[in-house]
Amino acid sequence: VQLQASGGGLVQAGDSLRLSCAASGRIFSTYIMGWFRQAPGKEREFVAAISWNAVRIYYADSVKGRFTISRDNAKNTVYLQMNNLKPEDTAVYYCAASGSSYYTEARGYDYWGQGTQVTVSS
Repeated sequence: VQLQASGGGLVQAGDSLRLSCAASGRIFSTYIMGWFRQAPGKEREFVAAISWNAVRIYYADSVKGRFTISRDNAKNTVYLQMNNLKPEDTAVYYCAASGSSYYTEARGYDYWGQGTQVTVSS
């Protein structure tokens, strides 16, 4: 599975962005898809994850109510809609694919995209 994340940018606090992650290669629709982020000087952290059929969805507490993860298996794409962005959301955002049952742990993901920068100014 190859993953290509896009949609990052520089926005102001309170603005919205939608990240996309296009997948190619093996059967995308069978994988758990997740978004993680890494801010400068910090460890990579879980943001959101979605099961192959979108029945199970998980969010980090810090983004609940503001971010929405979704997927379109016909387009091999997973999305992260980010609303009411805050300066603390500034990070490189990575999409990832898991062929196992891990949702929130980075160690459970098999494939990673290259990351897209999100910068939120105050």
